Amino acid sequence: MKKIISLVLVSVLGGAITLASYKLFIEKEQPAFSKTQDSSNYAIPVSHSNANYFPENAIDFTNAAENTVHSVVHVMNTSFGTSDRITFQDLIFGRSAQRPQVGSGSGVIISPDGYIITNNHVIDGANKLTVTLNDNKTYDAELIGTDSRTDIALIKINPEEDLPYSTFGDSDQAKIGEWVLAVGNPFNLTSTVTAGIISAKSRDLSGGKFNQSFIQTDAAVNPGNSGGALVNSRGELIGINTAISSQTGSYIGYSFAVPSNIARKVVEDIIEFGNVQNGVLGVTGGALNNAISEKLSINETQGFYVDSVEEGSGADKAGIQSGDIIKKIDNIDITKFSDLSGYLNTKRPGDDVQVTILRDNNIKTIQATLVRNQSFTIPQFGVLKNANANELKKYGVSSGVKIAQLGEAYAKYLRANNVNEGNIIISINNEKVKDVDDVQEIIKNRSPYEPLRIELINSNGELEKYNFR
Repeated sequence: MKKIISLVLVSVLGGAITLASYKLFIEKEQPAFSKTQDSSNYAIPVSHSNANYFPENAIDFTNAAENTVHSVVHVMNTSFGTSDRITFQDLIFGRSAQRPQVGSGSGVIISPDGYIITNNHVIDGANKLTVTLNDNKTYDAELIGTDSRTDIALIKINPEEDLPYSTFGDSDQAKIGEWVLAVGNPFNLTSTVTAGIISAKSRDLSGGKFNQSFIQTDAAVNPGNSGGALVNSRGELIGINTAISSQTGSYIGYSFAVPSNIARKVVEDIIEFGNVQNGVLGVTGGALNNAISEKLSINETQGFYVDSVEEGSGADKAGIQSGDIIKKIDNIDITKFSDLSGYLNTKRPGDDVQVTILRDNNIKTIQATLVRNQSFTIPQFGVLKNANANELKKYGVSSGVKIAQLGEAYAKYLRANNVNEGNIIISINNEKVKDVDDVQEIIKNRSPYEPLRIELINSNGELEKYNFR
């Protein structure tokens, strides 16, 4: 009996010690929960921290997004095209087969008085342009000018009061890996903001056929975003969203924007001169890589290799030579052709640039003055260049452009009629030409259905006229 009582006492004492230890050391470490009357309800933890709080160095896009959405507009393009389908009612009632076709895109207000930058392909072929602001006000827009080469267009509305607008940033200072916002109207969804980083710069999608130099991002861009804003975390406009790379027509990971420095220069030229002023260095060649360097027996694998220099060009006058490797222009590294062409697209004739070249393993910096374009290619005819005074005098004319190279399609026929390289073209489509800028403007404004009429002085000094389709 005594043993049983002793065992009970020991058990009670052990339990008391265990309970006291639990209360003292373990229970205090457990979080306290308030028990609700309905045990079936489950309380999900919610953070009540200040929504405006950001850790140090965190990127805050809220101000950039708020400012940009009010400067991005919806652009509607209405054109009239012939429908392939004529209805029974059209035949009975004599209605026209012309059908209104409506396209849409985006644009960015760049001045308080209503100048708007967008893409050329957004407004191309428009019979009527309509702009809707973020506050749902709608205006008719006037086309001020376009540049199909860079896919930039400038339009204008006449608002009753000053408008919110985006300010241009310096796209040359944008860095790969930098956060950016794309703002536009994809699928007619207004004021859409997406975020991403700059994936690459000076991206050429044409394979070197055109002077393209896009900013590549992974911010989602879809049909309708074209002409919208690409801004940095400060809300500065660093690009105009232009294209996506996709087999489906919708975003699959990459988008492309015209750099703001190029876009700004284009609209400034349109406003000041009525057309785009292109500054030309006057070199031909290509970007280096390992295979090309081996073929040329040189050690450099980055830079622009100068194959030839155009006579009378800025490069020629500055002393740049065939075989030079352009490494920099105005401290902009040149590793591929789109680096070179993209930077030159921000310059005008008469601008000076500092060209850093590698020649005979020595680095040298040369100042070159850019000039107007010295040549222009008409696909049906050939390459045309500006003629000097002696060349014009030889053919007894005061103005015109010379034939630098005949195109393969008609070369045999033209030579049989005494038309050769060096002959002078004096007019195209009944408009007198004095330089290749005139030629470019005539070709640009020519209807695709209009024949090409060329008036020239042949090798015998005879005036001849030719029509090309």
